[in-house]
Amino acid sequence: MIYSFAKPVENLIRELMKLPSVGPKSAQRLAFHFIERDKTEIETLCRALRDVKYKLRVCSVCGNLSEEEVCPVCRDSSRDRSMICVVSDVGDLTAIEKAGTYKGLYHVLGGLISPMDGIGPEDLNIDSLKNRVLAGTSELIIATNPTVNGETTALYIARAFSGSGVKITRIAYGLPVGYSLEYADEITLSRAIAGRREI
Repeated sequence: MIYSFAKPVENLIRELMKLPSVGPKSAQRLAFHFIERDKTEIETLCRALRDVKYKLRVCSVCGNLSEEEVCPVCRDSSRDRSMICVVSDVGDLTAIEKAGTYKGLYHVLGGLISPMDGIGPEDLNIDSLKNRVLAGTSELIIATNPTVNGETTALYIARAFSGSGVKITRIAYGLPVGYSLEYADEITLSRAIAGRREI
C-alpha cells in the first residue's frame, strides 16, 4: 500500500514544489518543518508573504521594489544623479548595493532581451530609461550578466544611446578574489584582461 499524506500536507507539498529549485523531497522536508513550527511563527511567515505581495510596488522612476511610489534609492539626495546603472532585475541592484561602492542611481529593466523566449526590447523597461538619460545623465553603466541575453541587451542599449553624448560603460568582469587562473574559462580570462586597470 502506498502511503499518502493528509490532504492539507499534500496541498502544501504541491505548492512548495512550485518554488524554484524545490523538488518533491525538499518540499516534503519544508512542509514538515512548517508543521512542527509554532502557530505564531507560521502566522508571521504568512503575514510576510502577504506583505511582499500586497505592500510592495514598482518604483515609478527606476523600477526597483518599494513600499512607496518612489524607492529609497531614488529619493536619496546624496546619490550621484549624473550616473545610472542599468540592471536586469532587483536582485542585481541589491547585489551592487551590498558591495557598497556605487553611489549613483539605478534603472531596472525587468528582464533581458531573449529572442528564443519571445522577449524583445519593447517588453523591457527601456522607454523610461530614454527619458531619464535625456533629462541630464552623463554616464550610463550597463551591468547585465555576461550571458548571451545579457550581452544582447547591453549591445542594444549601447546602440540606442550612441550619439547621445552620454558616456556608456560596461562593468568589468574578471576573476573572483582567491580564484586560480588555471581553472578560469576563456571568456572570464579575456574579460579580466580587457577590464584591467592601472595600479
